[in-house]
Amino acid sequence: MRLLSGDARSALLTPLDGGGRSEAVARRLGSAIALGLIENGEQLPSETQLAATLNVSTLTLRDALADLRSRGLVETRRGRGGGSFVRMSQAALADLSRERLAEVGTSDLRELGDMHAMAAGSAARLAAERASRTELARLRELVGRMAEARDATELHRLEGRYYIEMAAAAQSARLTRLEIDVQFDLAQVMWRLRSDRAPSAVAEERNRVVDAVAEQRGDLARQLTEAQVAEDTRRLVEDHIAMSRSSAS
Repeated sequence: MRLLSGDARSALLTPLDGGGRSEAVARRLGSAIALGLIENGEQLPSETQLAATLNVSTLTLRDALADLRSRGLVETRRGRGGGSFVRMSQAALADLSRERLAEVGTSDLRELGDMHAMAAGSAARLAAERASRTELARLRELVGRMAEARDATELHRLEGRYYIEMAAAAQSARLTRLEIDVQFDLAQVMWRLRSDRAPSAVAEERNRVVDAVAEQRGDLARQLTEAQVAEDTRRLVEDHIAMSRSSAS
């Protein structure tokens, strides 16, 4: 099931501000892989096309792809039918998460958490007023799949799509794009949180929000969502501090 693949991919394939560096390009593509917006085995656009779409030079794009290849997230095949293809690797994404988490500061993580709480909380409140039966059914399906997630990779992707789908249920194009942008920023740093949480527990928390949306209890849906995001942010900050102390010792 691909949810909002058109909207999400359009957010992915937009020009990077200021042309962007290879690190930014690699991060954008790595986030898309982490969220499952680019599927395992999928072929990326040609280097010329992708560079033009992202507003970077071909050289910059090649450097980014080389970085992703070295991490085991992209495979380049030569000859007829060749090109760059996505290789899903949970270990590679976990390593990328550790590196990204080490790069950002505690205040940056808190600000990102604040932004996510604002976007996701507002989306849940509005969804309680506007969500259609079809949108509610899609949210229910996502939560059900979370409970049955086979590993951290699948759970991570499903939760990212859950937040995007909730924003879509709010029927606000701008809010949906904001949530997609936030998910791109969170895609890598949040990865470590998914490995030590039971899928059933995550699904139960999200299902309480969907119940509130279905009952048109907007304030409750917002409060539950903000509390869930705050807990994720708290754990993320603690993880960052623990990593920093470990590196310093």
